[in-house]
Amino acid sequence: MTEPARSPSGAVTEPGTLYGVGVGPGDPELITLKAARLIASADVVAYHCARHGRSIARGIAAAHLRPEQVEEALVYPVTTETTDHPGGYQGAIDEFYAEAAARLAAHLDAGRDVVLLAEGDPLFYGSYMHMHKRLAPRYRTEVVPGVTSVSAASAALRQPLVERDEVLTVLPGTLPREELARRLADTDSAAVLKLGRTFEAVRGAVDDAGRRALYVERATTDRERTAELADVDPASVPYFAIALLPGAVASACPAEPERIGPGTGEVVVVGTGPAGRDWMTPQVAAVLAAADDLVGYGPYLDRVPPNPRQTRHPSDNRVEADRAAHALDLAAAGRRVAVVSAGDPGVFAMATAVLEVAAQDKYADVAVRVLPGVTASSAVAAAVGAPLGHDHAVISLSDRLKPWEVVVDRLVAAARADLAIAIYNPRSAARPWQVGAARDVLLEHLSPETPVVVGRDVGGAGERVTVTTLADLDPEQVDMRTLLIIGSSATRVVTRGETTAVFTPRRHPG
Repeated sequence: MTEPARSPSGAVTEPGTLYGVGVGPGDPELITLKAARLIASADVVAYHCARHGRSIARGIAAAHLRPEQVEEALVYPVTTETTDHPGGYQGAIDEFYAEAAARLAAHLDAGRDVVLLAEGDPLFYGSYMHMHKRLAPRYRTEVVPGVTSVSAASAALRQPLVERDEVLTVLPGTLPREELARRLADTDSAAVLKLGRTFEAVRGAVDDAGRRALYVERATTDRERTAELADVDPASVPYFAIALLPGAVASACPAEPERIGPGTGEVVVVGTGPAGRDWMTPQVAAVLAAADDLVGYGPYLDRVPPNPRQTRHPSDNRVEADRAAHALDLAAAGRRVAVVSAGDPGVFAMATAVLEVAAQDKYADVAVRVLPGVTASSAVAAAVGAPLGHDHAVISLSDRLKPWEVVVDRLVAAARADLAIAIYNPRSAARPWQVGAARDVLLEHLSPETPVVVGRDVGGAGERVTVTTLADLDPEQVDMRTLLIIGSSATRVVTRGETTAVFTPRRHPG
């Protein structure tokens, strides 16, 4: 870094920053947002140009310039190798770059930030790199990449260059014809830049290599032109032209047009987790994105962003078998169907219902997969620590599909086994009494001081998690969106600062 400069008053001035900013191949809309911001905010905007004074890079960036900005036009002294300079062409260019670097350094020393514009990408066969090599060791420097001419030309042709393991070689057209031909013959795909006066040698090298090439000039501009390289008039070729030789795999088209339509149907039962998209696994998100149809309980389908390409089939929460059959019928017709559950589909959710119906002979050929999700019990447990860290039971209080007597027997068995218990479906409008009844049953076998975690809507907007005891559990604080965790005799409640942690040690106390 250079030493800080001093103002006339003696104050230290921090040197400015040099920004090498790529403005892309020609279309002003291909300037990146970062490039546009830096161009607009710079103290000094510099650009290279020929003696006529017109700069392609400045023209691309013009909409982002401000009248009060200082502009530094770095005018090339020569554009061909014909010169009277005692050092020849290279001597003239080296002297020009040294002088241009000194002009920019004066601004940087004075604390002014300098944006040096570059067509395409600053470090891809660009003039910026000559300033970078001279100034980067002394000043803060940042390079902002831009769309390269190779990418622009490929897009103009709507032609992929490489696919799978193919190798792309970028070559300057200034190489000798023999060298070009050798390299073109040895690579899968190539881009040859800097045509202009080199065009005939490049075309000859393509022929020597036994290759076919495409031609693009002034890609992305209103003067863009594409053609077969063999058909181009050499006298019409500008410097900003490229020859592209796409790879064989990238160029290949299917022997017959692909038919787009229903394929092999499938049912995938997915769990979206306990709340929003943040709780969804990437695997589930990918299946939801690819599905033709979404089947599920209405509120659970509402968690999936709408897509007009897809058909949604919402239904009531008490028709699992009908919902499963509908999904399987859709898949049998060739549709890709996602059956949507909250939490994990294999825990008191749709996976069992789908597999049960799919066991019928008529669905034997319909593929069914199940993808897991974060369970409600895992979410509530994590909210307070690890109350399910040792052996535990998972029990639903709902008696819609099993007698209440069975629920009671299982609660008693879990309590006698000294297991922590995660309780699903604790209460609904039709059965508000069950939480109190379950608490009373457990108090016959567990200490009144047994820790209880009451977790409601964990991960959602209405999240509420409280830690109480079995004796103090208030059924009125519980609804259908609540999950209860009843601790074992080993479960501990620890206050850590302003938070409460609940965990069940993995080592058995006995």
